[in-house]
Amino acid sequence: MKQMPAFFPSTAAFADYARPVFVRLGHILLILALLGATGGHWAVLQTVAWADMLTRNLQTESVASAITKTFDGEHPCKMCKQISAGKKAEKKSELPLQIKKLEFVSQRPVFVFAAPKVFRLVPVFTSTDDGLTHRPSVPPPRILAA
Repeated sequence: MKQMPAFFPSTAAFADYARPVFVRLGHILLILALLGATGGHWAVLQTVAWADMLTRNLQTESVASAITKTFDGEHPCKMCKQISAGKKAEKKSELPLQIKKLEFVSQRPVFVFAAPKVFRLVPVFTSTDDGLTHRPSVPPPRILAA
């Protein structure tokens, strides 16, 4: 039998520790894939840009004016401009939706039912007790009954 290294006490113990890690990793990868497929990465980047703008505006202005300046849309930062350009470029690169007319084959397959060349009638089977050649033993043998 193959010996496991000292840092793995047993295969079962390793499986118990590894299973939750792989499940969590799978969930994280699924969330990232959904974010990428739905355009959620732009929302994440925009949130980071707003947080950065808000921290920079709070260093020089009051809270109310910093919030107003951050979210009014009139004072975009460099990152906001890049995000906006990225969104526009992504929308332009999408392929136009092409609706095609469905084409169906107009010929139908022809089914031909042909009779077999040799035909014989099969005798009818009846489920009567004519086939029994012996009667069951009464009473059953004692060996089987015990």
